[in-house]
Amino acid sequence: MSETNLSPAGADAASTAAGLMPIPGHVDPMTVPRPTLVEGVTPREDGRTDLVGLPRKRIAELFEGAGLDAKAAKLRAKQVFHWLYHRGVTEFDAMTDIAKTMRPWLAERFVIGRPTIVEAQHSSDGTRKWLLRTADGHDFEMVFIPDADRGTLCVSSQVGCTLNCRFCHTGTMRLVRNLTVGEIVGQVMLARDALGEWPKNAEDIRLATMAGLDDDEDEGSYSADGRLLTNIVMMGMGEPLYNFDNVRDALGIVMDGDGLALSKRRITLSTSGVIPQMERCGQEIGVNLAVSLHAVTKDVRDEIVPINKKYGIEDLLQACADYPGASNARRITFEYVMLKDKNDSDEDARELVRLLRKYKLPAKVNLIPFNPWPGAPYECSTPDRIRAFSNIVFEGGISAPVRTPRGRDIDAACGQLKTAAEKKSRAELDRLYAEKDAALAAEAQ
Repeated sequence: MSETNLSPAGADAASTAAGLMPIPGHVDPMTVPRPTLVEGVTPREDGRTDLVGLPRKRIAELFEGAGLDAKAAKLRAKQVFHWLYHRGVTEFDAMTDIAKTMRPWLAERFVIGRPTIVEAQHSSDGTRKWLLRTADGHDFEMVFIPDADRGTLCVSSQVGCTLNCRFCHTGTMRLVRNLTVGEIVGQVMLARDALGEWPKNAEDIRLATMAGLDDDEDEGSYSADGRLLTNIVMMGMGEPLYNFDNVRDALGIVMDGDGLALSKRRITLSTSGVIPQMERCGQEIGVNLAVSLHAVTKDVRDEIVPINKKYGIEDLLQACADYPGASNARRITFEYVMLKDKNDSDEDARELVRLLRKYKLPAKVNLIPFNPWPGAPYECSTPDRIRAFSNIVFEGGISAPVRTPRGRDIDAACGQLKTAAEKKSRAELDRLYAEKDAALAAEAQ
């Protein structure tokens, strides 16, 4: 990725003149095209407005602007918000408490959108990955990971990434643009569509709301196929804190009791260490924090997580110590990818313990076996080496479980996300689908 030679102020001025949006990178802010927006709403070719991603107040403003009086607009906005986010409907005709004569009026002016599914893959271990496409033709991915007692959705915040972490396949992509609020919320809604997890009746709604709002409850209260979508991790493509406002507003809808109603304790935001936004994250979003640490020395972290050149390890750990809401009950998770002969020695493990103790951090360390991808410059540490590293950290009084790789066979594991659009053209995908259809037809004969 080429970097601008303009100063940050000069880059911002040039960006504004060119209709571009500055997004900070690890050296200088970089500019990417901003999707055409009208008062925060992405316009459609058919002239209708997509309501997904909008809060109640904004929906009411749009209804009033379309001709309803203020009282009626507020009432309809409350009803539509409930149907959009709590019931998951995709058509206004399904909103049974809205007058039949009102529903065509809504359908003529508004739409309930979802990102387009380009490709859906299932791993042999149950992991599911979707290649999604925005309305303006950009591709990104999301992943669902089922476990015995939970189901975790890995949500993307950007198309591509600007951080260039060397162990991460997403980091080899260029950054295209931030995802909008609707595109972030839409991932959660699509997953619930696919899993059949929208409440079906009044009792389901009551239980779903209780499960979302009760922070002491560990398991979801309604299910369709046994794989509950109980947790969200902002660990997909992109750096969430470089798209702060959209991520904050999207998670606000996800956590709203009248919206998707998921408890903040079931949501984790992962950052590579964008220190200036970390305190805001704790104050304005309030979800669990995960930090991509991956090394304990400046030289190694500079190499594999280049943002370290701007925000160093010691400053990052101090920001973690200051994170609002961090406690022994809500520990900060430190992600640590295990790279052979790079960051996996006994000395590295002991230094990790020393650093976390120095800053008195309520911490948990997730040890992640490196997930390979074509052209990757590293190898995974051996199982014995990972086990020895974990034992040293555990002996230091810090939990250090080894994460079981999931979805490797469909490139859905940690660090493997890179849109299939760069590997398969639309024509190639169409050809593959045609071949599958032909094969199924031949089997049926």
